[in-house]
Formats: sequence, structure tokens, C-alpha cells
Amino acid sequence: MKTILHITCLVALTTVSLDAAEPSSAVNKAEGRPNIVIILADDMGYSDLGCYGGEIHTPNIDSIAKNGIRFTDYHAEAKCNPSRQALLTGKYHTRAYNGRDATIAECLKAGRYATYMTGKWDMVGDIGGDSREIPQKRGFDHFFGTPMGCGSFFAPIKLTRDGKPAETESDRPDFYYTDAINDNAVEHIKNTPKDKPVFVYVSHTAPHWPLHALQEDIKKYEDKYSMGWDKLREQRFDRMKAMGLIDRDLPLPPSEMKVAWEKEKNKDWQQRRMEVYAAQIDRMDQGVGRILTALRETGRMHNTLIIVSSDNGGCTVEYSTTRTGAFLNSMTRDGRALTPGNRPDVMPGPEDTWQSYGQWGHVSNTPLRRAKGEEYEGGNRVPLIIQWPAFIKKGGQINNVLCHAIDILPTILDCTGIGYPQNFMGRNPLPPDGISLLPVLEVGVVERKDCLFWEFSGKRAVRQGKWKLVYPRNGPWELYEMDKDPTEQNNLAVKFSEKVEILKRQWEQWYSILPENRRNSKQAQIKNR
Repeated sequence: MKTILHITCLVALTTVSLDAAEPSSAVNKAEGRPNIVIILADDMGYSDLGCYGGEIHTPNIDSIAKNGIRFTDYHAEAKCNPSRQALLTGKYHTRAYNGRDATIAECLKAGRYATYMTGKWDMVGDIGGDSREIPQKRGFDHFFGTPMGCGSFFAPIKLTRDGKPAETESDRPDFYYTDAINDNAVEHIKNTPKDKPVFVYVSHTAPHWPLHALQEDIKKYEDKYSMGWDKLREQRFDRMKAMGLIDRDLPLPPSEMKVAWEKEKNKDWQQRRMEVYAAQIDRMDQGVGRILTALRETGRMHNTLIIVSSDNGGCTVEYSTTRTGAFLNSMTRDGRALTPGNRPDVMPGPEDTWQSYGQWGHVSNTPLRRAKGEEYEGGNRVPLIIQWPAFIKKGGQINNVLCHAIDILPTILDCTGIGYPQNFMGRNPLPPDGISLLPVLEVGVVERKDCLFWEFSGKRAVRQGKWKLVYPRNGPWELYEMDKDPTEQNNLAVKFSEKVEILKRQWEQWYSILPENRRNSKQAQIKNR
């Protein structure tokens, strides 16, 4: 479905206030406020899901797309924790989450929702105290998961239940973190009184490294990737065209793989890496199926807003044999030594390995440029699927509206009729940076009056309608016309130098109004780039 956008970039940045005296028209008085379920994958690329052109078996998530809307131009941040900050607070990570910006959970709890979280927290700039306790301090009635950004799928470090250590729960031989995240979400849905609206944030660590999967799932993908990354990339690209996710006239960009598949020396090991990665997503989807079943069995499905996405693009990091971190276990649960690092002589998957899928990340991001950690599209453009049977009357839609993770909080509040707090933790917070996508759910269009901005570790970007200005590490600025060149192949910075200067000034103004403590800590690196 084609959409129309009227986008201008304002010198004085505008935001959308959600304080409303009356509930939104989206709230059906007969059905009450909708239940909210957010399912967030970790480092999953643009084309991994079946409904986005991937070959990985994801029938449950695909069914959500069949009954809802797939977005083709949705953006997160390029790294995990800034994306999660933006999603939960409705504000850019550069200005959000200083402990005084309301989260989705805090807003919904004020609206008498039951609020639950399962999985990965990974929020920086927090309010202090024991990290195990923070999710519940930020609006969640119950929390099962891990405070840190990644870890073992068989024995996650600092596993937590309601603020208390829960590592012993992983002592069970059948424990697998993805299953535990989904199963706890199911229990919360089943145990909440039917007359109480529920918010469940299902925050996965899959398919972030390490490559840990169950043998029964890996077996499904044996020899699935024997054709190699070059052919797989072509196949995904063709399916995306057939689905209408990308223009049929768009050429497949040149490969960013370090070596062509026919010249790869360790084909068996490389295949196994992708097999395990696929198995991780497959297992996540199986759990999503159990969540959908719980919603149906409790009579909640019809009036539940389901949001499925990823926190950033696929990750091409090659895990080093010498890399360490607080997330890395000292040994397996039964006392065996770990063998960390991407070693072709060690097949990934079991608990005693610790590897990443490396260059396959470029396939995950087909057809986009680059990967996690960069502000090209491969780093921050990700899938977004929204289903709400009580409101979205036509399933299977594809929508091209430009949107961002900062839009999720405003959308949820608009759908529930709950206003953003005017007073929160003793201060008057600024309203969210994002806009509500409720008009998109209703009529397929929305008016966005402000630019979108990105900044992380010196890399930055700004988007104004069809124009995107990107500053990669060490620069210089690059300009792309996204409606004609969504894969960022034709740098127009020289041809349209005036446009570069206009967008550059917009980014600099946006950055200049950051909170002083954030801006000062970054000033030196910006000046030197």
C-alpha cells in the first residue's frame, strides 16, 4: 500500500504531547482498553523473518503480519541499549532515561494496567541501586530476566526474578533462556484477571550472540545454508520483491561479504553458524506461538495490540578468542571449560561454545547497507509488525510510513487513551520525541513535522522525508535520496551541497539541546570528527 507523507524539518524541534482529557477514539468502550504485548528480538536483521523474505521458519510471527501491518521504513537505534531506551521512553536515547522520564510501564500502570516484563533489561543511565531491582522501580509489577545486555542461553548470569537472584532456575537440564522468557510471559497473561488490561514486554536476547541453540532446532536447518551467503542473499532479495517489501526495479547492491562463498575455506563451519542463528530465531517464534495461544485462551486476542520488532540490525561482529566480559560464564553448569571465540575447529551451538555468526549479518540485513553499530540502514532499519484485531480491520497490509522506536510509547498511549504525565518524579518532563502511529493503523498515513535524528559513538544521521544525511566514523557527511536509493549506494553530497549544509545544521541544533551532562561528555569526540 502506498502512503503519502507531508514532512517538514522545523528549526525549533516539535514534539507531540499526549496529555488528553478524553480517551482516544481508539478505545472501544464496550471492550475497554486494549492489552499490549511488545515482542522485541535482539540483533535480528531486516530480512530474517519469513514475512520479510527470510527462509527461517517463523509461522507465528508471520501470522501476526498476516493479520496486521508490516512496516518497511521503521527505524530503531544502531545498538541495543539506546534502542530500548528510545522504545520504553518515547525519547531519543541522547536525552532520555535519566531516571526521570516515564516509561511505557509507568504510564500504563497509572492507567491501572497489570505490567510485566520478561527478558533483557539493558538500560544505561539508570536511577541507581541494585540492577536486579530497577525494572520494578520503573513500572513493572513483575520482572523475570537479566539486567545486562547478553549472556549464555543455558546459564544466563544475573538471572533475576522480582529483584532477587534466580540463577538456580537455570540448573534444570532443560532450561533454555528463550523458552523461559516466553513461558513467563504466558504465565503472566494466564494469571491476570480477565477484567484487568495487561501489558507484557517480552524482551528477547535471541538471536544476539553467543550462538546457543537446542539440537532439535539446529537439526531443522542442517544443510539449509549449503548454497552459501551469496545465493541466500539473492533468494531473500527476490522474495522481498515478490512480497512487495521493496521496489521490483531495485537492483541488488554489491555484496559486503569479505570473501565470495566459492572461495570460503571453512564452509562446514560457516554453514553451522547460520544454522544455529536460524535455530535461535525459530525457537523464539515457537514461544511467540505459545503467547498467541494464551491470548486466545484467555479471550484477550481480539483486543490486544501486538508489536513485534528488533532493537537494531544484524550484527557482523566476529567474536574474538580473547574477548572477555561480565556476561561470559567461567564454565558450564556441569563444570566444563568454555571455548570462546569464532574458531573453525569448534562447531557452535552447545553450552561450552561462545561464538557469533559474523559476516552472515550482512545477509540478515538484505538489501540494506552495513550492520549493527552504524547509522546506515543496515544498522537501524528493522522489521516492525503491528496487529490489533479490534482496530485494524484489514490484515496483511504493507506500509511505507517513515517511523522510529520513539513512536512506540506515543502510539501505545494514544491507543489506550492514557496521557503522558505532566508531573513525574517531582518534575515536569518534556513530552515524548515521537509521534503516535495510530492514524497509520486507522487510515495508513500520518503527518510527521520533525526530522529523525541518530547519534551513537560519534556516528550520526538525520532524515528529512526522502533525504538522509549520514556521518560514518571519521566522516565526511554523505547524502542519500532514500526514495530512489534505499540501499545508500549513490552519495549525492557533492551534487546537493546546500542540502547537506541544511541537514547538518539541523542535526547540530538537535544535538546542541541535549542535556548538558550528556553533551559535555561527547563534545571532544564530535569536535575531532
